[in-house]
Amino acid sequence: MMAPAAIAWAASTGLLQLQGSGLAVLGARFTPWVFTILAAGELVGDQLPSTPSRMTPAPFIARIVTGGVSGAAIGYATGAPILGLVLGVIGAVLGTVGGARLRALLTATFGRDRPAALVEDALAIGLSVIVVASL
Repeated sequence: MMAPAAIAWAASTGLLQLQGSGLAVLGARFTPWVFTILAAGELVGDQLPSTPSRMTPAPFIARIVTGGVSGAAIGYATGAPILGLVLGVIGAVLGTVGGARLRALLTATFGRDRPAALVEDALAIGLSVIVVASL
């Protein structure tokens, strides 16, 4: 949910122009808050040992969909929504697989999962800020 939260904030503050598109709802008054709450819930839930792996079908598909929508929003604002969608899907797949591998590596390095999860979360937040700042 990090990507749609970042995109919703960009759209609601005018950094990303989505007016006149089906994606304009991302810039609606309450949308950024909803996605921020969902992203925060994901960050907290990700710390729980009972949370299913992001590599299982449902979470993986959800990440692909939200990445695709987020990419399409950036693409729409730049005149290339299909390219944005494709790049968003690719980014979601790479982020999901790469994030899982990075976290496993960091968990092995730290000997515990929590520090690895916090590093991964900080990286995800940082990358989201970089993407929005580059719009």
